[in-house]
Amino acid sequence: MKQQGKDLDLCLCRVCRQLNSSDNTHCSRCEAELQVRDYSSLQKSWALLITAAILLVPANLYPITMLTNQGQVRHDTIFSGIIHLVHSDMLPIAIIVFIASILVPWVKIIGLATYLCAISFNLPISKKKLMVGFHIIEWIGRWSMLDLFVISLTVALVNMGQLLDAKPAPAATAFALVILLTQLAAKVLDTRLLWDRLEPQDDTN
Repeated sequence: MKQQGKDLDLCLCRVCRQLNSSDNTHCSRCEAELQVRDYSSLQKSWALLITAAILLVPANLYPITMLTNQGQVRHDTIFSGIIHLVHSDMLPIAIIVFIASILVPWVKIIGLATYLCAISFNLPISKKKLMVGFHIIEWIGRWSMLDLFVISLTVALVNMGQLLDAKPAPAATAFALVILLTQLAAKVLDTRLLWDRLEPQDDTN
């Protein structure tokens, strides 16, 4: 069985990555508070992830953009906006919006839920594979804001007074919160808990 830092009375500073003795209360380099394990981070991550999953419903059901064209108001949800882009012969943009607005948020939520379940319920899943998946989730999560970036560009480009006016709708706020909360759920989690709670043999899978 491989030894962990806590077995050697060592603690890693999560701020500057300096190795310290577990007896220290603060990092010898940056004076940040040291914690051998942050057990409350699991509950925090679950709370943030569940909230994000709940907000994903209105983010997909309610309009995300409102377009006023010569007095006529058009509301588009994420899905209807993608369909409109396809019908407008803008398939590449439609694919980007689909990946950023639908695929990535769902993959993040399902992936993080799997990771948290593995820790909470001691699921016999390879720790190494889970860590690789976790880092991938962290990386792709940064691109989830692409849809809101497209909306902001659209608003900036098509606003032409009373003739044509584009504004973000309520779902834009819900979607932004989904992205923020999933990012926070990944950031607050102490990933060292994974290596503590799973069985040693799962480390070699």
